[in-house]
Amino acid sequence: MNGQNCCKDKHNCGPTKNLPVNHNPVAAAVTSHRHQIVGKNRGEESLAKSGRAFSSTAPQINNKTYLWARYNEMKRLVHDLIPPGVCNLLNPSTIYANNEVNLEEVDIYGFDYDYTLALYSSALDEMIYNKAREFLVQHYKYPEGIGKYDYIPNFATRGLHYDIQKGLLMKIDAFHYIQLGTVYRGLKPVPDDEVMKLYGGSNHVPLHQVSGFYGKGPKMKQFMDVFSIPEMTLLAAANDYFISNDIEYDPVHLYKDVSVSVKSIYCGNSLQTCFFALLLLSNCGVFLYFFSDKGMKYMVGKEWRDFFDVVIVQADKPHFFNDCVKPFRRLDSNGDLQWDRIKSLNKGQIYKQGNLVDFLKLTGWRGSKVFYFGDHLYSDLADLMLRHGWRTGAIVPELEVETKVVNTDQYAQSLTWLQALTGLLERMQMHRDPESKKVLQEWLKEREEAVTKNLFNPHFGSIFRTCHNPTYFSRRLCRFSDLYMASISCLLNYDLSYTFYPRRTPLQHEAPLWMDQLCTGCMKTPFLEEMAHIR
Repeated sequence: MNGQNCCKDKHNCGPTKNLPVNHNPVAAAVTSHRHQIVGKNRGEESLAKSGRAFSSTAPQINNKTYLWARYNEMKRLVHDLIPPGVCNLLNPSTIYANNEVNLEEVDIYGFDYDYTLALYSSALDEMIYNKAREFLVQHYKYPEGIGKYDYIPNFATRGLHYDIQKGLLMKIDAFHYIQLGTVYRGLKPVPDDEVMKLYGGSNHVPLHQVSGFYGKGPKMKQFMDVFSIPEMTLLAAANDYFISNDIEYDPVHLYKDVSVSVKSIYCGNSLQTCFFALLLLSNCGVFLYFFSDKGMKYMVGKEWRDFFDVVIVQADKPHFFNDCVKPFRRLDSNGDLQWDRIKSLNKGQIYKQGNLVDFLKLTGWRGSKVFYFGDHLYSDLADLMLRHGWRTGAIVPELEVETKVVNTDQYAQSLTWLQALTGLLERMQMHRDPESKKVLQEWLKEREEAVTKNLFNPHFGSIFRTCHNPTYFSRRLCRFSDLYMASISCLLNYDLSYTFYPRRTPLQHEAPLWMDQLCTGCMKTPFLEEMAHIR
């Protein structure tokens, strides 16, 4: 008490006044009991260091028994911490902040069209897959056997990387490491040892050497938009056909042909789109890129253009943001190009192409007063944030499904136990006798098997996390977006003077306590004082 030593061996177990005011009573009881054990162990350790040995009639507990006792105690505590239903608190309509944003300072709101203003049913993915597969067989004369591969819903997830030369689809974390167990050649997983051999004995990928800033290769491609899911599925199906039938092929050619086949769906009439455009709304300064005229009529009405000051078709994003070559041209009511020089962007007129530099000169809209929303982190958001200082909001439709998973008791229990087991491994690793090592190996195996991947996509898991790290997609999401949300309709829950504040998550050196991040908040993880001797 009052900072005095409470152990017989003169070690300070920690003053009571340093405990959090709202600490968990179960944890406090466990901690109180633990002080006695730890004091004894440290006393024995100091005696061993002095070279003296004493006999005792008290029963001795071997390390194996001790470790499993701590394991079971932690297991019980984690179970008691999370009563059923307590974690059903996350609202899928929440907007999450990576950076502080005051909407009162925003004058212009901009929106991408696909998967931002317009959401599509899963039937579109299957249609794109079927059309591209048909184009691959008929136009490029690929084997007709590929046509027997039906679309597999939920096989792939957004943000995956594809090794163009090896024909492998995989998930990579924020530190450029491949998550073992998520590498697929065709439709079959590649064993971990084979993955290590393929990448020179390591699962690290030097992305700065094999992939450009926009993740487009030349050796590694990252699929970042929702439309890429059928493309990944078709790549996997075609690879699987060649491998299963022992047919020699070049994965690079296959990648390029599938890519062109999918693009033919967008560039042709298959999607029944009218044109792509950039729009500006007069009363609150809203603009959007790449829209379908028919889609806008369906969602807003035939007179949707009356809401906008400027319409720009075929903006050719992302080149619109970083190229200064294409000038704006005006179209007449029949869609024919006019030859007059564009000196202003006027309401009622339709303009084609152009570039952001000229756009900024003509509108005067610059910096953080402009807020743009889109689903593609590279094409929609990266240049606007990094080069022009616009505010950016990422639309992540997958949040809705992933939030439902996070709200389940199974996820809460699995995640909390995973965190607790990780803490146990770190604190108990000083036990290095043979029996203890066996126990720790069992824990390590359980930690790898206790991952929550199967609660999300069974092949690749969550788009936000690998086993223990954020994904590369998450890293880009935090870098290129001030806010992110499941859909643009989430904005309806906030007024135009609302300020979004990011949660201050502690850096590793800022967190003196191990904390389990629960839906109900943070609490002190038990057995922390055992690490106090580490310097």
